[in-house]
Amino acid sequence: MGRIVNAEFRKLLATPMWWGLLLAAALLGGGLVGSMTLIGPENFTPPMPGLDTEEGIRSILGILGFTAFIPAAIGTVAVTSEYRHHTATVTFLFAPRRWQVLAAKLVAYGVAGLAYGTVLAGTAAVAFFGVAAARGVSLGLPAGTVLALLARIAVAMVTYLLIGVGIGALIRNQVAALCVVVGYLYLGETLLMMIPGVNAIYPLLPGGATASLTDFTYLADAMSEQLATNPIELLPPAVGALLLVAYALVAATAAVIAPMRRDVI
Repeated sequence: MGRIVNAEFRKLLATPMWWGLLLAAALLGGGLVGSMTLIGPENFTPPMPGLDTEEGIRSILGILGFTAFIPAAIGTVAVTSEYRHHTATVTFLFAPRRWQVLAAKLVAYGVAGLAYGTVLAGTAAVAFFGVAAARGVSLGLPAGTVLALLARIAVAMVTYLLIGVGIGALIRNQVAALCVVVGYLYLGETLLMMIPGVNAIYPLLPGGATASLTDFTYLADAMSEQLATNPIELLPPAVGALLLVAYALVAATAAVIAPMRRDVI
């Protein structure tokens, strides 16, 4: 089993996807958070609370949660590429016990997700504190609390990458799988929040669980205010974390079970 895990790590590191993964994390973490901090949320359209308030900081950092479709898409591409380029055939010939191969992939992609989340959170922290200090802004949250929020976001990114792996194993067609992942995470949940009655299930969805984990209520509150509907009550952060873990476990189980009896091609 150890040799199969090692082989999956070598396969992952031998592709440009590894560097693209870290580059995307750095651009989103440092670039996105740095630019928003530089502009100041109070200067957005519409204006948001400033960085001197707790709500303003949580809003800026919480927006990172809406970039989760990127690690999910990366996980999907990593799996579907195996079928698209027929490398899965060779892999299963050398390791006939498919569950071991699939479990090894989950280990490799889980570590990749952790690396992505760590770079995302680390560059975001450097950009946030650096730009805020350059602007002379008095932050509305202690540095320790900010770092804890970023750590939660990093862990959430690991779960989304595994969710992408599970979807890629279920829907082996790369284009179709990407449409499902990106379409749902980028647009689907936001559209659901706009439907009265249906938006009540938002806290139970992956995006709602992420918002609960980071205590990012700004978007849900803004939607409720614009649509004149009842406020969406998010779950407690601990429950949101458990829900995200549950989604990741379901996706991981699907990634192992789904290909077991299917033809590879």
